[in-house]
Amino acid sequence: MATAELTERPGTRVAKGRPRRVKRRPLTHIGLIAFGFAMLYPLIWMLSSSFKQTADIFTEPGLIPSNPTLENYSDGWNALGEPFSTYLINSGIVVLGSIIGNLVACSLAAYAFARLEFKFKKVWFAVMLGSMMLPIHVVIVPQYIMFAQVDMINTFWPLLLPKLLATDGFFVFLMVQFIRGLPRDLDEAARIDGCGHWGIFFRIIMPLCVPALATTAIFTFIWTWNDFFSQLIFLTDPEMYTVPVALRTFVDATSQTPWGPVFAMSMVALGPIFGFFLAGQRYLVRGIATTGLK
Repeated sequence: MATAELTERPGTRVAKGRPRRVKRRPLTHIGLIAFGFAMLYPLIWMLSSSFKQTADIFTEPGLIPSNPTLENYSDGWNALGEPFSTYLINSGIVVLGSIIGNLVACSLAAYAFARLEFKFKKVWFAVMLGSMMLPIHVVIVPQYIMFAQVDMINTFWPLLLPKLLATDGFFVFLMVQFIRGLPRDLDEAARIDGCGHWGIFFRIIMPLCVPALATTAIFTFIWTWNDFFSQLIFLTDPEMYTVPVALRTFVDATSQTPWGPVFAMSMVALGPIFGFFLAGQRYLVRGIATTGLK
């Protein structure tokens, strides 16, 4: 008898002329679940501690509070000189300005590198890539001296002006890679219809760059919201503090740290990050996939 020829496919095994599905090992799923729980445990522990009395945080081993309370949130909200909403608004101003600055300036610079021809283009592109290798500690001192000479210390401008000048080389490179993947035939068709570079940029390139722009916005939000070092350097007035700097003021070396309010306000500070990330997650995946970044 002739045996039918079977083609082995991924996930199947050929035995006695019949395909058989490979059973996935449950141990693999159990291991992934355990690993995910281990990664999330510090966050879960902090969430649980935000509902505990400060005296019970380091004495109760379990995650479920024996005497749950909401006082940590009310106490932490008004524990500092200003209500915590002031620091949330300050962080919102810095984050919103940084996002707008990066979206506008980095997209313009990326379009120039990807579509325009000018002298020393490769040299300037190499300089831009080289700026990505400079740590913040190298440039923070010259920036502080420069902004101090123009009397901008203790304002938001030292945190916003660099974004308006396309100083984040990572986002410029990300958008350059994305724009290079767009066919130039679209530019030629728009040029035949009478569009110049500005028309091509706003009518053709920008609508097609939504995944890259969303990726830039998400990373800018997360990095700026969590930025502590530069905000601590440039903001000296407690009324100008952002969320990371305000959380740091809870810790006092001369007195007992109120860990309950600290954890409560930390959970409040994490809320916008999770919300913004979940809202733009699908654009983030598309942006990274289409720009070739791994």
